[in-house]
Amino acid sequence: MFGEIAGLPAHVLLIHIVVVLVPLVALAAVLCAAWPTLRRRVGVLLPILALVTLMAVPLTTQAGEWLERRVPPTAALRAHTRLGDGLLPWVGGLFLVCAAIWLVHRIPASPLADGSVNAGGGTVLRVVLIVLTVVLAAGSVTQTYRIGDSGARAAWQGRFAQQAAPHRHDDD
Repeated sequence: MFGEIAGLPAHVLLIHIVVVLVPLVALAAVLCAAWPTLRRRVGVLLPILALVTLMAVPLTTQAGEWLERRVPPTAALRAHTRLGDGLLPWVGGLFLVCAAIWLVHRIPASPLADGSVNAGGGTVLRVVLIVLTVVLAAGSVTQTYRIGDSGARAAWQGRFAQQAAPHRHDDD
């Protein structure tokens, strides 16, 4: 779908969206799951931001596949590609839990609708939602880090000098 943007491979631009949004959504999801006041203030913005993040992942992956066909194959590139294919399920789960956080607290009959946890079922539901959110947030951020690290290694390992080159002036 995306090959180039302004003459640069789209993948190297789109990854910045994923690298910023995944940790942001993960943090916001954990805070909203645990903090009713923030959850009410953030409202529908949480699942919308999670949806944008979810849509950015396959776009970035597709742009990466386009770029992969245009660079020399290496073991590091194959490792990066394998890791990249594993992000969508994590971010998909994060989106679902963000939608659940928003929906569960909007349903009037829900024991969590007003942020209270007095009802036994409400306490259990809130704890399950918090634990699930923390697991998916941690998994998403960890996978994003692993992908980014492997991508940086694939792009840069062995491609720069340990010592700086002498400074040259273009006007000399």
